[in-house]
Amino acid sequence: MDKLVHTSLSALRGAMARQAATANNLANVNTVGFRGEMAAARPLWLRGDTFEARAFAAEEVSGADMRGGTVTETGRDLDIAMEGDALLTVQATNGDEAYTRRGDLQMSDTGLLTNGDGTPVIGEQGPITIPPADKVKIEKDGSVWIVPVGGNPNQPQRIDRLKLASPVGSDIVKGLDGLFRVRDGGVLPSDPSGRLVSGSLEGSNVEATKALVDMMEASRAWETQLKLINTARDLDGTAADLMRLPD
Repeated sequence: MDKLVHTSLSALRGAMARQAATANNLANVNTVGFRGEMAAARPLWLRGDTFEARAFAAEEVSGADMRGGTVTETGRDLDIAMEGDALLTVQATNGDEAYTRRGDLQMSDTGLLTNGDGTPVIGEQGPITIPPADKVKIEKDGSVWIVPVGGNPNQPQRIDRLKLASPVGSDIVKGLDGLFRVRDGGVLPSDPSGRLVSGSLEGSNVEATKALVDMMEASRAWETQLKLINTARDLDGTAADLMRLPD
């Protein structure tokens, strides 16, 4: 019983990890620029002098699905969608650079440019602050142009350029806050050729139907391991009865 129970227990933990990742994906199926999390399982063989007959299951989030989502035109001046693999550089809560595909930009009361979850957007000169303006426009190369209050609409002023980064050739990981970072620290290089689509947003790349199927499979895996534990308990009880001395 001891061997079977501990093996099934490790599989239960794996099913929980898979279920958690799938639930998070479903919860963000409508989040702008969201990249779905992928869970993977691998066997951990018990090493020893005898045959390798026992393997525990280790399942965890292995990375993010970097496929692009559907781009939808919104017509809003501060909505942007990155083209190709380009990532938008933002400032994480600890002050370090992080990266995202979320492009529903907005201005705070102080003029600080943030994305939809309130994370400051970084430009060539640091976090971007937009002065009072009649119009704000973001060009295809990430340049931010404004028409100052009362200014001439035909003479816009360039205040900064969004820092678009390239993840090609770099090892990036997704954090619990949904932002991407370089593994073991560091920053991604700027992508001078990075381009974006103004007035559009990229949706989540999570497929709701597939996520529901994954959730059902994880639930069935959980139930299977519970049945194995119950079977082990029954076997243990039967073996104990056989070993009991007669009165």
